[in-house]
Amino acid sequence: MENTLLRHLFLRLPIALAFVASLLTTSAFALTPQSAKNIAAGENDDRIKALSDALANPDEALARLIDALLDDSAKVAGDTVLIVTDGKAIDANTGAATALPSAVEDVVNNNRMRNELEGAKAALGLFSDSLTTRNNAITQLKDSADEAKLPLIDRALAKETDADLKAKLEQLRAAMLIASSDKQKRLDAVSALATSSQPSVRSLLQERLNAGGETDPDVRAALTAAVKGVEGRLVWGERLGVVFSGLSLGSILFLVALGLAITYGLMGVINMAHGELMMIGAYATYLVQNAFRQYMPSAFDYYIIAAIPVSFFAAAAVGAVLERTVIRWLYGRPLETLLATWGISLVLIQTMRTFFGAQNVPVENPSWLSGGVQVMSNLILPYNRIAILFFSFFVLATVWLLISKTRLGLFVRGVTQNRSMAACMGVNTAKIDTYAFALGAGIAGLAGCALSQVGNVGPDLGQGYIVDSFMVVVLGGVGQLAGTVYAGLGLGVLNKLLEGWTGAVLAKIIVLAFIVIFIQRRPQGIFALKGRSAEA
Repeated sequence: MENTLLRHLFLRLPIALAFVASLLTTSAFALTPQSAKNIAAGENDDRIKALSDALANPDEALARLIDALLDDSAKVAGDTVLIVTDGKAIDANTGAATALPSAVEDVVNNNRMRNELEGAKAALGLFSDSLTTRNNAITQLKDSADEAKLPLIDRALAKETDADLKAKLEQLRAAMLIASSDKQKRLDAVSALATSSQPSVRSLLQERLNAGGETDPDVRAALTAAVKGVEGRLVWGERLGVVFSGLSLGSILFLVALGLAITYGLMGVINMAHGELMMIGAYATYLVQNAFRQYMPSAFDYYIIAAIPVSFFAAAAVGAVLERTVIRWLYGRPLETLLATWGISLVLIQTMRTFFGAQNVPVENPSWLSGGVQVMSNLILPYNRIAILFFSFFVLATVWLLISKTRLGLFVRGVTQNRSMAACMGVNTAKIDTYAFALGAGIAGLAGCALSQVGNVGPDLGQGYIVDSFMVVVLGGVGQLAGTVYAGLGLGVLNKLLEGWTGAVLAKIIVLAFIVIFIQRRPQGIFALKGRSAEA
């Protein structure tokens, strides 16, 4: 207990001293003409030392000089540093206008000096009135943490009022002390960092431990224990991240496969052009985006809402045309539908290449779908993927209501289960076939609209999902919407779990082998058809 209290006082003492020193400082300009010249001219080591000394008591003149050095407008005239812009000169120390001498020397900054200047500029941001600026300054200083900036960090800590930023500053201070020549300071720094749950802190501790920078056995033992503690807190964020990535991939898979569950599961058509119907939905989203940008720029953030029905009806219209011209003659011949729709997919791909080019087209996220919510220090859930997750279940609920609770759904189920009996009851089976195929195509268009928010939109968009969508439908059970959901989410999570252990390619192979073995043992899939549906 006594040691802990002494360590706490030891860590706080420099901060208190820095605060007292800042109160006693009354100089109007901490940056003197000589120190300004030392920063602007001379050897890099001397310039960096002069810059560090000036940072111990920064002022407006130092910030002005650093900006001038970074944009190459600083000049040296004798013992004076000038800032020259548009042929006019001001004194770097006072900011007062002055005559431009006939002979001035340019200031040359190499990469090392520029890095130091950028770090110093970030350090000055610690005293900004803006909370965001101070937070960004702390983030930037993490990459250039060194003991020379400790006086500045101590002053910032003494003045900081925000609890979160104060905690970040204390961690930054500890990160600077971890390489100190004083063993006790290093131990105190490791003790302070051991309570962190930041991935950057884990990397810092591991680098210090593994790179051979620490030779003292006591400090190495403390580093090892600190790394284990930080990793223990980070592991849950990593696990939740894998689960969310799997659910996100699974929601995309079952949204893609949902339309195929109708055209293949209910109608028995092996539609190899399903991916290209998704592509049409994605390109429809792209065209709506461009229309909003050109004609309604003030409402651009809402283009995705208008793109949802447009992508559905664009893909549904193409699907209806395909059904009326090609598919209607091939019912009951699945292999021929496979060949015919594969040819159609090639035609659709080439058509898009002709109109839009072979390169991907840019589709932007609305501002309200950009960014994400930070759940843990190493877990950020992107808004666009959260939106797709909810959108997928909304589409699923809509399709279930349509198929189960409406007159159209009753006719679709009747025709797919017993076409002859439905025709005898007065149902126009040809029209129902067109409606059902158009519905499946429209859902594929919705999948394309969703995919445009997380991936590239190009002529080959659908090729990467057609095999996965068939696997989802077959694994879930042909004609079973619930099976499509379970299979899609299950394959998504399983794929992401395996990727972390085996890599992306081997994970795909393992998933495919699993599906083959599962279908061998249970040909009907997860959910088997019952009653007359099974007999059909």
